[in-house]
Amino acid sequence: MFYRLAGVHHTRYETARALWPVPADRWQLAIVALLALAAPFLLSSLYLGSYLLPWLIWSAAALSLTLQMGLAGQLHFGFAAVMAIGAYSSIHLTRLGVPFELSLIGAGLSAAIIGSFFGTAALRVKGLYLVMATLAMQYLVDWVIINVPAISGGAQATLRTPSVSFLLVGLDSLTARYYLALAWVALVAIFFLNVKRTSFGRALVAIRDKDFAAAVIGVDPFRYKLMAFFTSSFMGGVTGAVLAFCYYRAVTPEQFSFNVSIQLVAMVLVGGLGSVIGGFLGAGFVLLVPIILTNVVAGMAAAGWLTVSSNLLAHVPLMIYGALIIGFLLFEPLGLAKIYDNIRKYFLVWPFRHSRS
Repeated sequence: MFYRLAGVHHTRYETARALWPVPADRWQLAIVALLALAAPFLLSSLYLGSYLLPWLIWSAAALSLTLQMGLAGQLHFGFAAVMAIGAYSSIHLTRLGVPFELSLIGAGLSAAIIGSFFGTAALRVKGLYLVMATLAMQYLVDWVIINVPAISGGAQATLRTPSVSFLLVGLDSLTARYYLALAWVALVAIFFLNVKRTSFGRALVAIRDKDFAAAVIGVDPFRYKLMAFFTSSFMGGVTGAVLAFCYYRAVTPEQFSFNVSIQLVAMVLVGGLGSVIGGFLGAGFVLLVPIILTNVVAGMAAAGWLTVSSNLLAHVPLMIYGALIIGFLLFEPLGLAKIYDNIRKYFLVWPFRHSRS
């Protein structure tokens, strides 16, 4: 069968180290890529701009945080502040006349430098102490953005993004903004898939498992923890800029509050630590499931199947959503990515119960 490992014989090291050695995985990826490219022609502007576009951008943000939490094992509860630095930096750079392509790089570098400065706390502390250091970053960045009018214009101000173009293509249309977000999340996913196969990725995994043992075998925890903060913050800063220009189109301080950082951590945990597919599934779960539950509960109430007060009706979807998250953490701590992997492995041997190694 086309989805089996039988018949896959490696005669070169390149094929043995391939990301998708099973033909079914390659076909599945090709179908998803074609659907993603054709989405502007298949979906209405409502679904494209309100559902698919933010899902892609937040998936890139979840993957950026997964590099730090999933590979390096460094907790980060202030990642929304990293994205805020990238968003505001890109807006101010483009207003100064810097091309948008360079503004994205500048946004990533500014977020990486500031994020690495706070990440130096990871060189001496870990666990809950590291959480406190990242929380300090979140609240400090929020305070600076709100109280420095030169950055945000004030606590209640809205900073609109200027009209820009990327590679000579204007970003005024929804289709152009969608393709830019798609290109960025694809680049982040490809980077994450390959970084785990490099010495940098293996060093991060060794530090995550036991930093003292990693130091014994020659891995420098000081260097690689700082590199993890720098790389993750760089991708988070660029993602914040893409979020501002492609989705929000106008930035306010409330868009990057502490609640957003909690949502990002939830995306990583529900999706699955250290997994690319988990980043997409976790972002989709956190973003789309509350909307779906709200529509389902409202539809049941309108049809007379559910008779509750309006106050309770507004909280029922959130209660179900919280119960689902607790259920995932209890019955599948490895997240949605593990569920997907279990289904995939089941079909690799179906209809047989066991496979020979």
